[in-house]
Amino acid sequence: MINNSQRTEIIKNLINLGVKIPCPDGVCIDENVKINKGTMILPGTIIMGETRIGKDCVIGPDSYICDCIIGDNTKLNNTQSFNSEIGSNVTAGPFVHIRPNCKIADNVHIGNFVEIKNSTVDEGSKLPHLLYVGDSDVGKNVNFGCGCVTVNYDGKNKYRTIVKDGAF
Repeated sequence: MINNSQRTEIIKNLINLGVKIPCPDGVCIDENVKINKGTMILPGTIIMGETRIGKDCVIGPDSYICDCIIGDNTKLNNTQSFNSEIGSNVTAGPFVHIRPNCKIADNVHIGNFVEIKNSTVDEGSKLPHLLYVGDSDVGKNVNFGCGCVTVNYDGKNKYRTIVKDGAF
């Protein structure tokens, strides 16, 4: 873990590169993290590991991102994400948990209280609120209703759930 003077230096360097951090006291960013110009990091946010964040994103408040690749113009509000890829123009939160091995394509909307595990979500899909998407391949332009759960477990083995393009 980095100490306070290292944390301050990392944040100062990012600000000099054009990253917006309006309240640096409440932010922790690991030394290996790369963030592009125009991105804003809001208070209470922790970004760790080999995370790469595109330009003009808004991360936070109160987000934890570790070992993720995030595209441009993405907004993650109160989101936890681990070892996953998140495309461009994605909106997520608040209260989103993206567990390891997820791939979220461009132009996806993830609403409040959503958990995604070991899944792919293709372009233009909407996961509005109160959902669990586990071990699934979600097609393009899919729209989930409130309270949906995808899981394919027979008590012994896990299988993939496939939701085809345009499903509602």
